[in-house]
Amino acid sequence: MMKINIMTLFPQMCESVLSESIIGRARANGYIEIECINIRDYTLDKHNRVDDAPYGGGMGMLMQTQPICDCYKSICEKEGKSHLIYLSPCGELLTQEKVKKLSTLDNITLLCGHYEGIDQRVIDNIVDEQISIGDYVLTGGELPALVLSDAIARMIPGVLPNDEAKELESHYNGLLEYPQYTRPYDFNGDKVPEILISGHHENIDKWRREQSLLMTAKLRPDMLKKADLSEEDKKILKDNGYTEYTD
Repeated sequence: MMKINIMTLFPQMCESVLSESIIGRARANGYIEIECINIRDYTLDKHNRVDDAPYGGGMGMLMQTQPICDCYKSICEKEGKSHLIYLSPCGELLTQEKVKKLSTLDNITLLCGHYEGIDQRVIDNIVDEQISIGDYVLTGGELPALVLSDAIARMIPGVLPNDEAKELESHYNGLLEYPQYTRPYDFNGDKVPEILISGHHENIDKWRREQSLLMTAKLRPDMLKKADLSEEDKKILKDNGYTEYTD
């Protein structure tokens, strides 16, 4: 069973999310173990501080080396070496491919920074890699850690009903997911595409593939440049005016 440790100053914030929905059920059913660990529990400061002013001056405070390193040391002493990821705007941009790779590991630890970040010596000495969920700045690393935990959990066998459920989702195979519809069939004159109520599963699959390609071309053309397109895929794109992907 995969184990994810989340090193944070706000464990209850993380627990409130990780106890709900699919990931909450996955934890309860034993498909994945996630532990939220309070970095503050490892400080040696009598006032329970984990931060201090940066050398050289500047605004804000930095998380100190000692509480973080001792927290991580405690994890490794109990569980062996854990792959340590620092959630940082300086990190590699998170992709589904990265999620797939991380989901094959047995034990990972997610480090949530706060304030103006963490002491560089933590990054230099114990962090294995840095990951960013986007080119913007958040208050802390908790939200990125929750995003990454959720994405990884969905890749663990048993968490979703079947493999097809995750393989058809957006980004899994390099394309956006096709449009989906449910009842009512007719909403204010806007009807569900007839193909979806035809009962002809082969034609439905073809329609969904076509819609997936066209939606990706329209909304995320950058993804198509990296997608593994068949000759039939290229023909669909060309017939719909997207000739730049047919070479």
